[in-house]
This record gives sequence, structure tokens and C-alpha cells, in this order.
Amino acid sequence: MKGNIEFKNVKFRYPNKPDVQILKGVSFSVDNEKNRVVALCGTSGCGKSSIISLIERFYDPEDGEILFNGHNLKDLDPQWYHNQVAIVQQEPILFSGTIGENILYGLDLGDKSGDEVLAMMDDACKAANAYNFIYDEDLFPLRYDTVVGERGVKLSGGQKQRVAIARALIRKPKLLLLDEATSALDAESEAQVQAALDELIATGA
Repeated sequence: MKGNIEFKNVKFRYPNKPDVQILKGVSFSVDNEKNRVVALCGTSGCGKSSIISLIERFYDPEDGEILFNGHNLKDLDPQWYHNQVAIVQQEPILFSGTIGENILYGLDLGDKSGDEVLAMMDDACKAANAYNFIYDEDLFPLRYDTVVGERGVKLSGGQKQRVAIARALIRKPKLLLLDEATSALDAESEAQVQAALDELIATGA
């Protein structure tokens, strides 16, 4: 299973704005067989985030098809599909709970031991450049058991983004969608996250 995506003459309007057509017959394909990185570039409001939302199947197109590995998204089991795809948005959504619960949210851990789960979280947080602040005893003495508050109010914007990136990476998705996912990070943190992502892509991890 790869992460190939294809849009076939996709037309789309948001349900709350039926008079405004956002996508007017968009077609493209992304062959992810070799762990490709593909960037969607364009002016503000041109439909980049709408395309990401359609790939995530937050919405269905009014016309046309969106295919994942040759299969129409409408024909795929949503739970299975969302285990293949992960997204990190510009304004990540965290849930009222602990850092650990947010990173593991929706992940099927099977019969993994506590030590195995901890190792998984550590690896994902290192790749997301979140490990150091989570293990900073002055900031978060409870580490993964730190409660983030409603919508992550106790974390800074950059910390929330890095937790969200770790949540995406721990799933090892076939398709990773980043919608300006590092916009709240400083230049050094962004460079570190990008280097970690580049390494994961190069190794196919």
C-alpha cells in the first residue's frame, strides 16, 4: 500500500457557500511510490487547503472523483482510510487531556507494552522536535502526563504544532498532509523538524 492520490475533474463548493465554486474541474495525480514530497503552491484563497480537506475527506466533491491507490474515497472504509492518512494543520486541534493522550489519540496500540508505547512516543517527539520541551522538568515535570487544557491552552503555538506533528508521525501514515504545519515555529525548530521529515522520507520510514 502506497499513498497515491488522484483528482479527476473535481468540482467543489463548501456547503455553507453554495454560490461560490472553489474548485472548477481540478485534475492531478501524485505517485507516491518513491516517497515523494509534493508542494501545493498558489495565492491565498486559491483552494490549497480545500484540496487538503478533500483528501482527508472532511468533505466530498460535488462532481468528479478522488482516488486513493486507484479506489474512490467514497468506497473506502473511513476508519481504515484515516489510519493511512495523517494531517497537521496550521492551527492544530488538541483535545483536553494530557500530552500523551493527544499524541496517541485514535492510535490502535494492540498489545504493545507500556515501554513500547513510551519508545514510540519518544521517537515521534524527537522527529517532531518536541522531545526536549516535553522532558524539560522546569516546564513539564509530568512529561507526557501533563494536562494541556481546553484546545491545548496551556501550550504555546509552537508547542501545539510540534505535538500535532508527533501525533501524525507516530501513526507512520502512507500519506502525510502538512497544511502550513510549521508556521508557528521559529526558524531553528522548523529546520530541525524539516530535517527529521526529510530523513523519514528518504528512508521510507
